Amino acid sequence: MPQMIFLVIAIVAVALLALVAMVLGGKRRHTFDVQVYQTKWLKIENGLTKADTRSYNFSVLEADKLLDKALKEMGVPGQSMGEKLKKLGDRLPNLNQIWYAHKLRNQIVHESDFQISYDDAKRALRIFRQALKNLGAI
Repeated sequence: MPQMIFLVIAIVAVALLALVAMVLGGKRRHTFDVQVYQTKWLKIENGLTKADTRSYNFSVLEADKLLDKALKEMGVPGQSMGEKLKKLGDRLPNLNQIWYAHKLRNQIVHESDFQISYDDAKRALRIFRQALKNLGAI
């Protein structure tokens, strides 16, 4: 009988430890290779030049792709960036702004005559940069 009580206590203890490990493990943040992300980000940011209107669209597309890559690396579910953003919920404080920047990206891709302004491109890059910072990627 004492062996049975010891066995039950041992099983409960192991179950509690496993539960604590799962809870604490779920709260762990993803660790990015910050140097890789910073290098890519600087290339995007430095690629935006006021004199080259083609750079406006390109920089927004590349920034959106980099954020999508970070979300994918974190394991955020979804096939598209839009699906991933929906799954984020309130995990990013500037989610509404990210939606704005992503919608600009969609206009660039889907509307052949759409041309973003330099100021809008700069704003979108600020939004994407803040999102990447909030995630810990840069």
